[in-house]
Amino acid sequence: MRFRRYLAAAVVCLALLVADPIQRVIIRPWVALRPSRRASVLRGWLNLMAWVVTAPVRRVGGGRFPRPLRAIPGGPGVLILMNHQSLFDIPLVVQAVDGGYPRIVTRKRYSRRIPLISHMIGLYEYPVVEPSANPREVRAILASLAAAARESQQPIVIFPEGTRSRDGEIRRFKGAGLAAILAARPWTVYVLVADGFWSAATFEDFLKRMDRIRGRIELAGTLEWTDPSADPQPLVREVHRLMVERLAAMRTGGA
Repeated sequence: MRFRRYLAAAVVCLALLVADPIQRVIIRPWVALRPSRRASVLRGWLNLMAWVVTAPVRRVGGGRFPRPLRAIPGGPGVLILMNHQSLFDIPLVVQAVDGGYPRIVTRKRYSRRIPLISHMIGLYEYPVVEPSANPREVRAILASLAAAARESQQPIVIFPEGTRSRDGEIRRFKGAGLAAILAARPWTVYVLVADGFWSAATFEDFLKRMDRIRGRIELAGTLEWTDPSADPQPLVREVHRLMVERLAAMRTGGA
């Protein structure tokens, strides 16, 4: 089994290394030259990369992944909130969107020196945040995040816990970024909950426990946010409650 785990990891890493120059040399110029095809090309490429990451783990490494959810429409005014368990959360949320591609709120450190991912952040115009920024920088980051959310023609994704959960439980939300997004416009809010991936939270865990992945993802609820000027805390608390209750139900076999 160790050989299969390492083989699957090698396939994923090699695929990302190969995909990086393809994205730079072919995909980016293609969408620049044909802007009318930008959304469909970026959607197809992102879903292909999600498959490239998950398929070797499933077929070679022994992990179990759910079928793509495809429960969330693409388009403006769609906000996706999801718990954060592992490196696989991004392909899972990509595969949850039907007819579009998500723009994922991402930490700044991932925008540097990571094959494929760093370039993808710019290509897909992912909003970038920096938790360690000083107060002045934080204000600028939140203003930029709100502007990106307000103008986006694609769904926005944020992991409100901010960091991966090492035991899979729902952590306390970090609310500043989410509050800025909610203040930007009305939203239809989709709440996703994934479980079974936290044992592979880091790359080291991924190598050691890939075959133990028994993953699930479910839509915990849909909420309407109609007044951007309202206090976001009631909705934030409701989202947290939905996540906690759905995770508990998933773990006990409940509906």
